[in-house]
Parts: sequence; C-alpha cells; structure tokens
Amino acid sequence: MRVTKLGGSGCLVSVLALGTAGLGNLLGEVSDADARGAVDAAWDVGVRYFDTAPHYGLGLSERRLGEALRGRPRDAYSVSTKVGRVLEPAPQPYGDDLAEGFAVPATHRRRWDFSADGVLRSIEDSLWRLGLDRVDVVYLHDPDDHGEQALREAYPALERLRAQGVVRAIGAGMNQAAMLARFVRDTDVDAVLCAGRYSLLDRRAAEELLPEAAARGKSVVVGGVFNSGLLADPRPGATFDYTAAPPGLLDRALRLKAVCERHGVPLRAAALAFPLRHPAVASVLVGARSAAEVRDAAALFARPVPDALWEELGG
Repeated sequence: MRVTKLGGSGCLVSVLALGTAGLGNLLGEVSDADARGAVDAAWDVGVRYFDTAPHYGLGLSERRLGEALRGRPRDAYSVSTKVGRVLEPAPQPYGDDLAEGFAVPATHRRRWDFSADGVLRSIEDSLWRLGLDRVDVVYLHDPDDHGEQALREAYPALERLRAQGVVRAIGAGMNQAAMLARFVRDTDVDAVLCAGRYSLLDRRAAEELLPEAAARGKSVVVGGVFNSGLLADPRPGATFDYTAAPPGLLDRALRLKAVCERHGVPLRAAALAFPLRHPAVASVLVGARSAAEVRDAAALFARPVPDALWEELGG
C-alpha cells in the first residue's frame, strides 16, 4: 500500500489508516480476539498507520492496539494518539461509560487538560498503555471549548517534544474544520485530523482548511468518511454524525448511491476514495471492529472509481 509523509515531518503513513475507537468498545462490546483480528488484518492488507486516543474506552483502545502491534518492527508503522483528556482513576467504579459512547466499566474519569503538564502526563500514560517507547504523531484532541489554552499551553509543549525528537509530527484532531484551519494557519503543525467534514455529503473542509493546508505544505488526515453510517448504508433510520439523519440528508445520500450504482461503484468505495482526490489529504482513517470489516474496507478502497463518476458528482 502506498505511503506518504505528514507535512514536512518525514513521518510516513499509509494512505489507508485504521482508526481504533471501535477497539475501545465504541457503541458496543468487541472481544479481545476480534480487536486483535482487526489489527492483524489491517497489517496484512498493508495498513501501516494506526490512530488511537486515551478517550477511546478509557484507554482500552490503546492497550489493545499496543498488544496487537507488539513484536512487529517498530520502524515499519506509525501510531498517533491524542492529548487533552487525562484519565484519572475513579475512587470506585461507578457503572459503565456508555454516556461517553463506550461499553467499558467506568474505572476512570476524564479530565480536560490542555496545560503543558497535562500534555506530558497524557503522553507518558499513553506510552505505558501502548507498551511503546514512542508515538509518532500526537494530536490535540477536540480542543473546541479550550482553544485558547490549547494554543497557548498545549501546542507549545508539543512543539518542544517534536524539537527534542520525542515525537515526529504534531497536530490537532477535531470534528470541525474552522478551528483546524486556524491551527494550520497560525501554528507549525505537521498535520490535522478532520473527522466528518470532508465527505461526499459534507465538504466544509474544502472551504478553508484544505486550501490553507495545501498552500502551507501541511497534511490532512480525513476520518468519518461515512458520516457515522449514512454513507455506508443510506436508509430510514441511518445516522449522520451519530444522530438520526434528517429526511433531506437521507434523500441526498440515496441520490449519491444511485449515481454510484449507475457507474458500477459501491457508494462506500466512492466515499473512501473521495478525500484522497485533494492534494492536501495524506490518509483516510477508517474504523473497524473485526478482521472482516477491515478486509471489506480494504477491498472497497482498492476499487477503481471512473472519472465519469467524479464528474457527475462534481468532485
């Protein structure tokens, strides 16, 4: 599988990446065997970039990913994790974490922390959970309501770690495009992770973020290409950004599906291929909960998409 660099960092990532929120039991339990199978299958199809975060299952995603990667050549893959939420042990377990979307015992509490000390502590904890001596990429995770502190304290801490060679690339990851454009414009990030805002249905990242990144030689990693389900299977009850898709949006998705079918291309294949048509996009991040899901995504990713389809879709 083709690899590319994140900005000017020299950090290599595969153009298809594995997102591991599902390995943290996002929206339902995943067995240890299925989690390991997903990472093994990703490796087998050529994926060499894996993204995780402490937030995903209160550290379960990081632990499972690290275990699955153990024994593989460390220089052969890249791992990104995130800072901004510090995990603190709960005085006593208080039920489950389903309010945050993860089917795990609530053994820890999340505390927002975009201070320099919070960054260092978060990375140290992540390395322990992953069982690695380093991570390659660190993103500021969802600083939406903490933008000024993230820019004033957390970002400079990441710059220092990059200068010291502790991490290879730095950036921010969010479910919006506007603040990511600010990071690209006002800082020296290598890459940003934009979830759900550059898809066949939602192209807001193309308004400012992608042009800014292309002009400055920065990279964009795109996640959420199925918009949480609507572009995977457009039907009544399908979700868009984790809530029921409104009728107008469902109609748009069904029209997209019909266009793709006329060209003999599955809608999911077009959704996976679309982001990489922009020169600023370095990698497409796909979540999976099993080996079968990984293999399915890889097969769709490899499907050729004719230019005539893009011409009809205007992209």
